[in-house]
Amino acid sequence: MRADVQNLFIGIHMLSIAHEKDLTLTEIQPELEKLGYRIAEREVKQELERLTQDNFLTAHGDAFSITGTGLEEFKHIEEKLRVLCTEVLKPAATADSKR
Repeated sequence: MRADVQNLFIGIHMLSIAHEKDLTLTEIQPELEKLGYRIAEREVKQELERLTQDNFLTAHGDAFSITGTGLEEFKHIEEKLRVLCTEVLKPAATADSKR
């Protein structure tokens, strides 16, 4: 996966996790690795900073929490992902019959 695409997915995962609980660097990196991302601590920090600069997360001490803007963005992302999944992840039989 290209780095720019991976970073978008990582950001989405971070917002999803932040929707449930505060993020910390020490906790989020292992969670992202469990999801299959190969990501260095520096890259995690950069994405947390980017999400904070975009006002999607807010920092307080070592933790980051989702903002109202981040929550709204996450809701829009969820809507688009639903559409994307119905279009891209069609059952194999349906996709094969259209060929």
